[in-house]
Amino acid sequence: METILRVLSEDEKSQVHERTLKILAETGVKINTAKGRQYLKDAGAKVDENSKIVKFPRQLVEESLRLAPKKFTLGARRPGWDLTMNAGECSLMVDGEGVSVIDRQTGEIRPSTYKDWLEATRLIDAIDEFGVYWDTVWRGDLEESISSSVKYWRHLFRNFSKHVQDSSPKAEFSPWLLEIIQAIFGDKETVRRTHPFSFLVCPKSPLEIEEEETDAYLELLGWDIPVGVMPMPLMGSTGPGNMISMVILGNCEVLAMLCLIQAAAPGTPFIYAPALAMMNPRTGSYSAGAIENGLLSSAAIEMARYYGLPVEGTGGVTDAYIPGIQASYERALNLLLPMLSWPDLIVGSGLFGGSMILSLEQLVIDAEVFRMCKQAHRGILTIEEMWLDDVIQRIGPGGHFLGEKSTVISMRSGEWLFPRLGVHETLEKWQMAGKKIVLEEAREKVENLLSTHEPLPLSDEVEKELDKIQKRADKSLE
Repeated sequence: METILRVLSEDEKSQVHERTLKILAETGVKINTAKGRQYLKDAGAKVDENSKIVKFPRQLVEESLRLAPKKFTLGARRPGWDLTMNAGECSLMVDGEGVSVIDRQTGEIRPSTYKDWLEATRLIDAIDEFGVYWDTVWRGDLEESISSSVKYWRHLFRNFSKHVQDSSPKAEFSPWLLEIIQAIFGDKETVRRTHPFSFLVCPKSPLEIEEEETDAYLELLGWDIPVGVMPMPLMGSTGPGNMISMVILGNCEVLAMLCLIQAAAPGTPFIYAPALAMMNPRTGSYSAGAIENGLLSSAAIEMARYYGLPVEGTGGVTDAYIPGIQASYERALNLLLPMLSWPDLIVGSGLFGGSMILSLEQLVIDAEVFRMCKQAHRGILTIEEMWLDDVIQRIGPGGHFLGEKSTVISMRSGEWLFPRLGVHETLEKWQMAGKKIVLEEAREKVENLLSTHEPLPLSDEVEKELDKIQKRADKSLE
């Protein structure tokens, strides 16, 4: 049977829900967007326009939970890569928006560039474990403008053909994003049906929904674009000082946004995605490698399952600045815990130093760790043909099972995980192969994939339409 981690009992999940309802009804959340407040007011929330505090009656929260679809598909341009949420599968995602990279030639940490972003995007397009795009590293040599955003989005879709989860920086940028999506994926009804793009929104902890990014999403209403909601409270800083209260706070912030989204567009696909994290008690900064992060992510995944909502978990991050022993044990432990709670999506690959420094080699290594975590979740199969007691009796004492058909079948069925990285041969073979370490293997794989992988091209017709959009966007700078 599958291996499932449980960190909260049914009673504890029920208590998180009830205490969340009490906070939302009595304390409320500061909603900084006037559009959002109006949607909520029309839906029955209590709105104080002076303080911008919105209080949520119990029935509003429960109706919003009812309206949110429990199963939907995140579409992809590449055939066969659609991801159905709440279908028992899990896909890996990179971590988000580092500002530096570890240079593959020099090993030095330097500011990131547009080329670094492009290489990372092409690499995750090539690695099957990554099923969803995230903006993993800052495009340091580009300013924020409509023209630059159009360039970024068209290059994104040109170099990545699976599902894209991203954002629009401002409301005035969102119509341009819609034009690009429509040029690539078809008319409005096709986009509504296939969901090739999902939008990430990050409420501000504690208990505050920002105006700019929320209004950017609200500009997309009517297109049925799924929204992932990822508050990022820091325990002891922007979040309370223990883990169960952190789960409550994150739940409050996600459900407040759920109410806003369902009030604005009932039935909008919604992804529960809080990134609950620890503060370093010595420095006050984000403690990326803390083992408690894995527990918090598991608890958040369990709350999403309590509501029946699709879930985007977090895990596999480190405080270390370069690959090494500390990075390895922190990343592996903090990925395994939430993976055993089994989200639909898991964010956290590729970055060091508290999600600030990109390593392309680490993306390859993290894909391998992800495969191992999936195997751990797969568990021990106990269907009738797996017991093999009859084979054990037939072979008897002193025999072996090398020539048994059941051994070959098991090897080919997924019962055995065949490693793709690392040392798994004799000492002599390792020495003869040059005594390579995992990091060297990963670097060779990065270079090979970047030199050989060809992303699925856009059609000439689409490219021409994108050229027209780009020219109009460039004129906005004049």
